[in-house]
Amino acid sequence: MSAILIKNATLVNEGEIFVGNVLIENGIIVNVSKSPIANSNATELNAIGLHLLPGCIDDQVHFREPGLTHKGNIYSESKAAVAGGITSFMDMPNTIPNTFTQELLEQKYEIASRTSLANYSFFMGASNNNIEEVLKTNPNNVCGIKVFMGSSTGNLLVDNPVTLNTLFAECKLLIATHCEDEETIKANAAAAREKYGEDVPIQMHPQIRSAEACYKSSSLAVELAKKHNTRLHILHISTAKETTLFDNTIPLSKKRITAEACIHHLWFTDADYETKVTLIKWNPAVKTTFDRDAILKAVIDNKIDIIATDHAPHTKEEKEQSYFKAPSGGPLVQHALVAMIELHKQNKITLEKVVEKMCHSPAICFQIEKRGFIRKGYWADLVLVNLNDSWKVEKNNIQYACGWSPFEGCQFSAKVIHTFVNGNLVYSKGVFEETIKGKRILFERS
Repeated sequence: MSAILIKNATLVNEGEIFVGNVLIENGIIVNVSKSPIANSNATELNAIGLHLLPGCIDDQVHFREPGLTHKGNIYSESKAAVAGGITSFMDMPNTIPNTFTQELLEQKYEIASRTSLANYSFFMGASNNNIEEVLKTNPNNVCGIKVFMGSSTGNLLVDNPVTLNTLFAECKLLIATHCEDEETIKANAAAAREKYGEDVPIQMHPQIRSAEACYKSSSLAVELAKKHNTRLHILHISTAKETTLFDNTIPLSKKRITAEACIHHLWFTDADYETKVTLIKWNPAVKTTFDRDAILKAVIDNKIDIIATDHAPHTKEEKEQSYFKAPSGGPLVQHALVAMIELHKQNKITLEKVVEKMCHSPAICFQIEKRGFIRKGYWADLVLVNLNDSWKVEKNNIQYACGWSPFEGCQFSAKVIHTFVNGNLVYSKGVFEETIKGKRILFERS
């Protein structure tokens, strides 16, 4: 692999913004300097006017392979990810079959090794009856254990109190939870059906999958984690009340309980159901403006540690069904970074904080080996962005296999120009280099 010298870029890294140069050799960053770097053998890329960020690390995606590949697969969705500046992802176990055994887990890694344009990791799934398999999981090459403490597909719901206590007590890996109380949701859904029949309006979604359901489940997870000193990570916080559960007085590297916010909960509100309808149906639900603003404040105040996507594509036909039939989830990896830069341009969040929450913090939170920062000795996962290159999301520039986006029609003022994965220029101005694949993410855990 030849050397690459990125010159005159505006680096955003570790709380600083400065013009500098980065030299890459054999996929590794070997020099970062504000002064010129001399290397006559390097291919030069003049990045004047562009911002250089570490590659984003998305700790929650659903790339649908195996078993649901009519919606997307590891190849198609990792391609969309690198087009959006996401260079590493962690995929969830609600595929078909559910990822409940070590054998099924390794099968997903094998597929990714052949097809993923980004770096990859996969969560082991927990059920009410697979604890022995969960406890076999290797902490050095698997990101964590996923526990659905709320409705999900197949047998993924873990609602047995004995099982939950055992998991939280015995599992030494990070446990990532989806927190919504199942009984609360069932009661709310029954009440909605009694009033509307099967024609429940989408505006009822945040009432059915309510703030109370989220807080009841999240607070239980926190209670269990504190009881057993579990390494807990709560996914997709969607309510203001839940933000009170988290501490910002402890450095992230020392936290035992962390949390994630997702792009859709930072962007949309319940007012958007009128125009977006089921296209913005997610679990947990998009809720009020008050909730959205409180989540962003918690991100800025370091009560919430990571910004991710919960990328979960469905076909347009599936999404356009009636309320109970339309599946929850939507595609987001291609547009997550530019959406957060848009919030920066609206003076709602600094660019340094965007990089912290999308790049640095996932690496710290999951103890990822040599990724997430622009540092000497780290893998060259890098993104060059033009902060002043306006474009509109349209069908002809959407990379997702499902062919639609909840951001369709949105005008963004920043654009991803180049994406490097392990020093390979995998995306450049709309063109993909697909001959070299991403790597399995490794973790520095004792």
